[in-house]
Amino acid sequence: MHFASDTLTHLHSAATTMNDQVAELFQYHRAQDVFFMLMLVAFLMMFIRRYEWGVALATLLVFATVFPLYILAYTTFFDAEINIELLIGAVFAAITLVIAIGVFLGHISTIAFLVVGVLFVPSYMFIEWFLFTALDGVLDAGGSILVHMFAAYWGWGVILGLRNKAVNDEPANTSVHSVSFVWLASMLLMVLWPSFVTALLPPEDVISGMANTYLAMVASVLVTYVILWALKRTIDPLVFTYAILAGGVAIGASVDLATPLQSWIIGLVGGGISTLSFLFLDGWLRKKTGVWDTMGVHNLHGVPGIIGGLAPIVLGLAGGAQAIAVVGTLVIGLVLGFIVGLILKVMPKPTKMLDDAEAFPAVEMRATDPA
Repeated sequence: MHFASDTLTHLHSAATTMNDQVAELFQYHRAQDVFFMLMLVAFLMMFIRRYEWGVALATLLVFATVFPLYILAYTTFFDAEINIELLIGAVFAAITLVIAIGVFLGHISTIAFLVVGVLFVPSYMFIEWFLFTALDGVLDAGGSILVHMFAAYWGWGVILGLRNKAVNDEPANTSVHSVSFVWLASMLLMVLWPSFVTALLPPEDVISGMANTYLAMVASVLVTYVILWALKRTIDPLVFTYAILAGGVAIGASVDLATPLQSWIIGLVGGGISTLSFLFLDGWLRKKTGVWDTMGVHNLHGVPGIIGGLAPIVLGLAGGAQAIAVVGTLVIGLVLGFIVGLILKVMPKPTKMLDDAEAFPAVEMRATDPA
């Protein structure tokens, strides 16, 4: 009997270990999707005809800065262990900054992105602490607040502090080739989005989270098309390819809690508000502030992020802490970003803006370029 008992205990322990390993490997594959999404965000921002390599380079520079600094900070100062959750946290930090630099792409020189990466890490770690330690009961499994809202308002803080108005006069011409990058990135991001919003969820919640994410995103596709057709009788490819992702942004905070119908409605609202922001709010903000959100990050990530952050309150799933999280993230993002913008303001301005020639010998290489 003693032998049988020991055998059963050993088998149970082995099964538990195997289940833990399977769960970790399952999470590993979702994490790889998030790394892939980070690179796709660069392609999402390549719509300016002469500013494609520069966008890719800026993305790689901030990734190569933020990812190791985040890991080193937690392992060195907080005795964190290297595990899949830490790696996911690091790539979340990196993708947040990749989104944020979309606000001020072309506003700063390429080398300044290394400074941006270094200054961003403590900002991001502070907002993590604020949301999940200082506050109790904040719902944001898929990053509507932590990633999308913080990226948008930190980035806006940077351009408000930097105030490089000269970039407003630079041409931002597109081509079929450059906009095709955006189409490709948008459609692939849509496929991978469930991995992003469920990356930190337990395995039993992943399938429902996947369903909720796709329901929200296809709702964004429909509402974006209908609004553009109703108001313009044509489809602006940039507005469309951006706003169809707003459902994924908005569903993040409640991806593991909403019903399928609620998820679809969240996607409708997120996509609709994002589309209207591109059509009406974007130009108004540019006129009132005098600065230009190069990639329209506020319209895709900021406004839908607010909607996503508030959704758990509307659904009766969260209370005052959730509202404080949304308002606090907006304010903290603007303030911390503004400080970084002031620091960047004293650095040398880029010799060329919205042009690959700022970092590459592109002028010579394009001498025979028929585009």
